Amino acid sequence: MNAMTARLTSLRQKMAGLGLDAIYVNSAENHLYMSGFDNPDGHLVITREKAYVFADFRYIEAARADSADGFEVCLPGKPTLNEIVRDCGVKNLGYEDRRMTCSALAGLKKTLDGMGVEFCPVGGMFTEIRSIKTEDEVESIVAAQRIAEGAFDHILRVIHYDMTETEVAAELEYYMKKNGSEKPSFDTIAVSGTASARPHGVPRPVKLEKGFLTMDYGAVVNGYHSDMTRTIVIGKADEEIARLYNTVLAAQCAAIEAITEGAKNADMDKVARDLIDNAGYKGCFGHSLGHGVGLEIHEQPGVSGGMGDAVLKAGQIITVEPGIYIEGKYGCRIEDMVLITEGGKRNLTNCPKEMIEI
Repeated sequence: MNAMTARLTSLRQKMAGLGLDAIYVNSAENHLYMSGFDNPDGHLVITREKAYVFADFRYIEAARADSADGFEVCLPGKPTLNEIVRDCGVKNLGYEDRRMTCSALAGLKKTLDGMGVEFCPVGGMFTEIRSIKTEDEVESIVAAQRIAEGAFDHILRVIHYDMTETEVAAELEYYMKKNGSEKPSFDTIAVSGTASARPHGVPRPVKLEKGFLTMDYGAVVNGYHSDMTRTIVIGKADEEIARLYNTVLAAQCAAIEAITEGAKNADMDKVARDLIDNAGYKGCFGHSLGHGVGLEIHEQPGVSGGMGDAVLKAGQIITVEPGIYIEGKYGCRIEDMVLITEGGKRNLTNCPKEMIEI
C-alpha cells in the first residue's frame, strides 16, 4: 500500500468511527495531503467507497497527471455533488469547519437542500492525522531545511553594513528559490537593532542597525515547509548582548535535550522558560516554545504551557524557538526543527548556533 492509498484508508476508518458517509475537502493543504494534487481552487469529495477531485479547466490536465490512484478527476458539475450524494447514499457529510467560510457552508447547504443531508463539522481531524509524519514527508521537510541552511551560509558571505533589512530578506528568498524552494515558507523576517525586539517584525528599507539581526525564514519542497531562525550580531557584541544571546542558546539547547517521545508538551516549554526567567529575563519570552511544521508553517502539535496533558508523539515535527525581547532595545531568537522518534528525538537542523559577529 503506497502512502496516498494509506491516507485514504486511514481517513475512511476515521469517517466510519464518526458515522460519516462522505467528507467535503476545501482547504488547499488537505486537498494536497489527501490527493497528491496541489490545487488551491479545487475541492475533494471522499465517500466510503469513492473519491473525487474537482478541478476547473485551468487545472484539469495537471489534476489528471498528479492525482493519486483511487481518485476520479472531474470538472465541476460532472458529476454534480447532488448526484454523488444520491448515488453514494450520503446522509452525513463532513466538512472542514475550521477552514470553510460561513458563506461557503451556506452555499453547500443550499446546493444540497432537500437531499436529507446532515452537515457534520470534522474539527481538527485532518490536523491530527497530519501531525504524524511519514518518512517521505520527513524527507521533504529535511530537503527544504537544507535549502534554508544554504541560504544562511550564503547570507554570511554576502552581507555588508550598507545592506538594508529588505535586501537581506530578498537575498535569502532569492537563494532559496534558485536552489529548489517552491516559495518562501512565510514572509521572511529580517530585522535588526531596535526592530529585533519585535518577534514578527517586518523588514524595513533601512540599513542594518548595529546589534542583533534576527532572520526567521524557511523553504518549501513538495509543499512541505521548513522553519529556522538564526540571530547574528552586526558589529561587536557588548557584554549584555553576549549574555542575552547565550541565555537564549542555553534555553534552546536545554529544551532540545529534554525533548523525547512521551514528554509533556507543556513541560518542554517550561524547561526553556524557567531558564530564561531565572537568568533575569522574566516576562521577555512572550510566545510559546514552538509548533508543528508540515504542509502548513504552523500546525499541530503546539508546544506551550497551555497544552495540558498533551504529550509528544513519534513522527511529530516541532520547532524549538525560545527568544528574549527587550522592548525598544533588541531581541534574539534561535530556532531548530526537531523530529520526535521512538524513545527520543532527532534534530533536523544542521546549522551553526554559536554567536556570529559581522
